[in-house]
Amino acid sequence: MQSSLLSMPQQHPPEVMQYAPEAVPAPSYAPSTVELGDVKRILVRRRFLILATAALLTLVTLLYGLFTPALYSSVAEIIIDPQDLQVVNNDVNPSRVPPDGGITIVESQVSVVQSTGVLLRAIQATNLTEDPEFNGQGGLLSRLLGGLLGSGSAETDKTGKTLDALHRVLAVKRADKVLVLDVIVTAKSADKAAKLANAIAQAYLADQAAARAKMATDASDSIGARLEEQRKRVQKAENAVEAYKSANNMVMAAGNLVSDQELTEINTQLSAAQSRTATLKAQVDQLRRSGGAPEATSEAMRSSVISSLRTQEATLVDQVSQLGTELGPRHPSMIAAQQQLRDTRALIARELGRISAAAETDYERALANQQALEAKVAGMKSKSLDTDQASVKLRELQRDLEALRSVYATYLQRAQETREQVNVDSTNARIISKAMPALKKSWPPLALLLVGAIFGGLGLGTGLALIAEYSSPTVLSSNQMQSAIEAPVLGVLPAKSGGRRWWPFGGSAAPASQKMDAVAGLALRRMFSSGRRPPNWPLVPSILVTSPPEDAAQRGRVARLLANAAAARGSRVLFIDVNAGSRQKDPQPGLLDVLRGEYAFEALSQYRPGSNVAVLGRGRPTAVFQEAQGAYFAQHMLAQASRSFELVVIDGGALADNLNASPLVSMVDEILLVATLNSTPMRDVTAATQAISVMGRLPTGAMLVDEAA
Repeated sequence: MQSSLLSMPQQHPPEVMQYAPEAVPAPSYAPSTVELGDVKRILVRRRFLILATAALLTLVTLLYGLFTPALYSSVAEIIIDPQDLQVVNNDVNPSRVPPDGGITIVESQVSVVQSTGVLLRAIQATNLTEDPEFNGQGGLLSRLLGGLLGSGSAETDKTGKTLDALHRVLAVKRADKVLVLDVIVTAKSADKAAKLANAIAQAYLADQAAARAKMATDASDSIGARLEEQRKRVQKAENAVEAYKSANNMVMAAGNLVSDQELTEINTQLSAAQSRTATLKAQVDQLRRSGGAPEATSEAMRSSVISSLRTQEATLVDQVSQLGTELGPRHPSMIAAQQQLRDTRALIARELGRISAAAETDYERALANQQALEAKVAGMKSKSLDTDQASVKLRELQRDLEALRSVYATYLQRAQETREQVNVDSTNARIISKAMPALKKSWPPLALLLVGAIFGGLGLGTGLALIAEYSSPTVLSSNQMQSAIEAPVLGVLPAKSGGRRWWPFGGSAAPASQKMDAVAGLALRRMFSSGRRPPNWPLVPSILVTSPPEDAAQRGRVARLLANAAAARGSRVLFIDVNAGSRQKDPQPGLLDVLRGEYAFEALSQYRPGSNVAVLGRGRPTAVFQEAQGAYFAQHMLAQASRSFELVVIDGGALADNLNASPLVSMVDEILLVATLNSTPMRDVTAATQAISVMGRLPTGAMLVDEAA
């Protein structure tokens, strides 16, 4: 029965090497990269490496968590106000808040808390150098290494180790947008962790107070050192002023020159004298104008004596008038009263004369005094002109002196202020939350470590799997295979056949699965529908199946599936197995005997019962045939096979290691390369392709086997 797919007109046997098909170049394919599905194949294939890595890392983490001593963490909180306490106006540490709200200042305090000075204070306060957990004396190995490699004094070495250990367990953090520092200490004891955290917080406050006191002390000492220099400069300036005044005979009193003061006083006296002279002159002129009636002057009116005498005169006048009425003009009493009146009026006249004479005398004396003062002022003005010339330089010296005195006074006041600030702590920082012993351990967090170990192990295992794949790449996909051999992949077969036997030649053999049969049939159709086979070609259609050495089982399976698929469609198939009988001590005649010309293949090929497939084995490797001889008989065999068969399927083995099928390479129509997905190394595919190219051909297609299907 002829198959429409594989049927062809029968021809006479060709002559030697006259009808060998030309090698048709395979289509070119673009290089392919690894796809997402390829990564899945890699991970599935190397799943044991991934799981083993994850399990190992998890086990190590579990052992670490179980055998690692528990650690406890305690936190002490310190709030720091960038605006310090304003104790005095001229503070050594100015209280100004920067534009960023003090975040930079507080952030810098993180480093201050972890500084060596603060930690040494805490170590001294807690006597931490005697704690084996921190002084490096906790283990036998540490003591031995300390004894062998120790250098310097033991006390210094112990302090250094304690400081390093405290640095490792201390963490100082500041939350975002807050001015609070968290001092975190981790130790093997909860009480010890809380104690150290509080000690470090207290040490920080003490260190800040000491630092500010030292700054004030240094500033005070510096200002004090400048005070002596300023004092000497003031003294020098004072001496210069006094020397200049002495040299120029300039006597000072109350900050002014005595000559200036005298001139001022004399000017004042002169003004008073001139005023008095003018007043007295006015009085004298008035007396002179009054003539014989001086009693009408203001001086007479103001005189108490005149007033008393006039009162007495008025009394006597009344008395005389009364006596004259009562006693008469000649009465002795009347005469006595009249005499008293005349005496009183005489006294008034003498008193008025005396007043006039006194006024004249006072005027003359005031005028003489005025003239004397005017002469003295004129003399002092001449002397003052000379003194004013010398005062110009004196005032310059005095200005320098006043400036130096002002600077000296400022230094003296600042020195007193800074000395007072030594004993005043202006730091606006305090502990708002003391550390308390932790109720739960902070390390190791076993659950978290195990979860991390599991996922980390899976990630590490995945990385190792990808590295292993990269170092030894395998066939991952059809695109990659097409790019490697520059030929199409005709199909992908599942690795398993669902428990059915795939041997197609026996009468009791069950048919292959429908999927495998469909893939094999489609591969046959694609191979012989490409139009590469010349018309009226005298040789029977043939397929040579080859593979790398490690895919021998899959190669044989694919070759039998192809033969079975063709036979299932009614074609008569010759199946040649180059490897059959290779391990027998006395193999039956086969292909090698035909290629040497010792047997005709019709006599050696045998049909399997109940099958359209005839099988030809490897034969006896008793002698080696020449290449030209083998090619001739191979051509002759395929020409004769066209009379009885519609298809020849050859299991050619691994051509890179087995040259028995090499005479058939140049004669067959299709060379099919078989590989296993995610298993066959790409280097073996390249080696097989190179072996085929050395024999003058290129693979015309490939079949892949998917073990994951």
